Amino acid sequence: MNFIMGDVSALPLCALLFLACGIHAYSNFQSHLLTLPQNPVIEIGTNFTATCLISNTVEVTADDLYWKLSNVTIPRDQYRKVNSTALSVTVPITKDISEEWLFCYCRKKSSYVVLNEGKFIHGISLRTGYRPEKPENLSCISFQKEDKSFPSLQCSWGTTRRQTPTVPVHFTLKVMQVLSNQTSSTTTKDHWAEVKLSPYPFHMELEVWVEAVNQLGAAESVHLRKEAQHFVKTNPPEVTVTSEKSFPTSLLLNWTPPVNQVCVKLTYQIRFCSPKSPGWSHVPLPDINDQTNFRLQGLRAYTPYTVQVRCRDVENLHGYWSDWSQNITTTTPEDKPSSTPDLWRTVVYNGTSERLVQIICKDPEFPNGRITRFDVKVEKQRDRAWNQSGGWKSVLVNRSEAEEGETSLTLLEQISLSNLESVKVSVVAVNSLGRSPEASLILPVKLPGRLDPFVCYTVSVYPVFSRAIGKPVQMLAYVEQGAPLRGPTLKLNGKPGHNEAELVWEEIPLRDRRGFITNYTVFYKLGEEIREVPVPANSTSLKLESLMGDSQYEAWVQASTAAGSTNGSHHSFITMKYAAGTIEAISLGAGLVILLVFLLGIYKREFLVKRLWPRVPDGRQSSIGTWSPDCSMKAEPPKESCVSGISVLVSMCESQSGFEEDKASLSLRKDKYTSEEHSSGIGGSSCMSSPRQSVSDSDEGADMADTTASTVQYSSVVASSAYKGQTPGSQPQHSVFSRSESTQPLLDSEETVDMFVQEASGRFERLAPQDITCSEVFGPPDGEQLDCCQEADELQADGRTAPSSYMPQLGGYKPQ
Repeated sequence: MNFIMGDVSALPLCALLFLACGIHAYSNFQSHLLTLPQNPVIEIGTNFTATCLISNTVEVTADDLYWKLSNVTIPRDQYRKVNSTALSVTVPITKDISEEWLFCYCRKKSSYVVLNEGKFIHGISLRTGYRPEKPENLSCISFQKEDKSFPSLQCSWGTTRRQTPTVPVHFTLKVMQVLSNQTSSTTTKDHWAEVKLSPYPFHMELEVWVEAVNQLGAAESVHLRKEAQHFVKTNPPEVTVTSEKSFPTSLLLNWTPPVNQVCVKLTYQIRFCSPKSPGWSHVPLPDINDQTNFRLQGLRAYTPYTVQVRCRDVENLHGYWSDWSQNITTTTPEDKPSSTPDLWRTVVYNGTSERLVQIICKDPEFPNGRITRFDVKVEKQRDRAWNQSGGWKSVLVNRSEAEEGETSLTLLEQISLSNLESVKVSVVAVNSLGRSPEASLILPVKLPGRLDPFVCYTVSVYPVFSRAIGKPVQMLAYVEQGAPLRGPTLKLNGKPGHNEAELVWEEIPLRDRRGFITNYTVFYKLGEEIREVPVPANSTSLKLESLMGDSQYEAWVQASTAAGSTNGSHHSFITMKYAAGTIEAISLGAGLVILLVFLLGIYKREFLVKRLWPRVPDGRQSSIGTWSPDCSMKAEPPKESCVSGISVLVSMCESQSGFEEDKASLSLRKDKYTSEEHSSGIGGSSCMSSPRQSVSDSDEGADMADTTASTVQYSSVVASSAYKGQTPGSQPQHSVFSRSESTQPLLDSEETVDMFVQEASGRFERLAPQDITCSEVFGPPDGEQLDCCQEADELQADGRTAPSSYMPQLGGYKPQ
């Protein structure tokens, strides 16, 4: 006991000693390195910069420091020396590296550093994460409780896709009443939250939003702003269903609203179904509106129906529907049967001349109640008339309620008949409210013992259960098949095109098929070439393509069964010569060409006029001036006997002998001169004129004639008097020089004559003065006398050549 007490008294002493040792150790092992920032939270996808500081020592500098991240040395190109005692490092954060450490180390190995190595290491723990994302798909709802109250508003939103455990996101749901500016909120880490609202603010506007916050930032969702009743989801209404005997095909529904109409005005939806229906049937919303009762009509009598009702805010088309009400099942009242019973027979042959017939009946499809009995009547045929003396016989039906819903069979009658007897059996089903329509069955004189070939029969197979039969399965069958009696009738669908035609045909009547049609084959013929196209049995049309235009084709259809084929009637048609739209395209193209020519004619009118109708020079538009060096100018009127239209200028004459040599050649063509040269472009008549430039004594006249391209002068030298067969008198004759100032282009006839004169004479020369008159050069036609107007050149009395009154033209027209 003393030992224990002694130990207890020693405890405070040991605690003080331990505290003193700890303080001494902390002072002795204080680090000379400090890494900033402490406990950082870093966003993934950014760069993080840390700084290592040296304190309380001069043993090391910033050059001696280096960094490690998770025991991996960081390259020095990521360092930055702040000063001699501080070194920073930048690290890209590309992924979540939470709970990893970033350390600052010292490389220098001095004795002090070695002895105090722990003081030259410092590190920080990293926490990485993402900024919170904007909450999406915010939706809120207020559920009605069993006590019909709405105590809270529950909201949910899309969760943040990127989060890390070390940097979690907190969500704050806020609900503000806009009118009073009163805000309620709650914070959670989940994607949903609930805010208490008591009492629920009906008909007040609420603003709802969510804030997402973590150590890296914050984000806010879209604000929902609606009336408070738009968020409510009520309980389903309480429904009652009533059947009325006077309305066997209807049910009356009544329900109680789950909430006061002052708070929320509701609309309703009804659905119902029966055990034999494939699914729910819905009543259209406009037929119900906001009423609290409804009558279902058009139902089947004596049929159980299940009914459900739900509701929502009538003013909010996208509001929350309540859950469906509980199933309410009610059977409609009974009514008399509305369909006939199903009736058939079985025949048993005993090898004699008699047969045993059993009449079997099944309940009507719409019994509309519980069938209590069947009334049966059998009538025999006598002398082609039914014996009406037979009465009705009742067959009672005894069934339990469990068997009521099953399809039941009832044996009505067994009849023994000879092979030569025929009977008619009539049956009526009866329930508590009336009789069904009558069903009848005729038993012929002799039932067939075999089936005919090539006849289509309908085979029905009924599954037979205990006192009930199911729905039959039916199929068509042939005992034996054959080729069809006739083929399909072919015709065109519309008009054939240029290279296509659509053929259609009708199915062969059932009585003529003599089997199942397996396929059709369409044949079409052009000349001697026949082509065929197979067609499935369920198709009765085919479009022929790649036909030749403007050609006659013949087509027919072949129908095939498993036993053979039969061709149908032939049909001929002619394809169109042109494809659809070809004539329209040609007409359009021709119209465009005509329009283009018309527009071109308008645009190039002057050019076309000059090309198609060239301008002919009109001599009447020129002015003739007369000039003479010795006498005054005087216009000589043309003589009637003068040759008109000759535009040849004889500028020089050789000796009489030379002229005589040329006269013979010239006289041979005088008819051509007088016939072709009728237009010189000068308004009057002159014996000699030329469209060329006048020449001098030299031979340069032939070259100079081509230099007057732009301006052409018309000139002639006219003798005063010279007549055929006369000699010039002693009196000197005066020559007159006539000149035209016209700049009109030359006529083709004028150039032709001038060229002809050059060919005849070889060159232009000045003629020596001879006693030669104009008539000696150009002889008159037979029987006529040519009277020259004037001599070709002016002669002097002394026989010398008179000075020329027309100067040579070298560069176009020059003034004389």
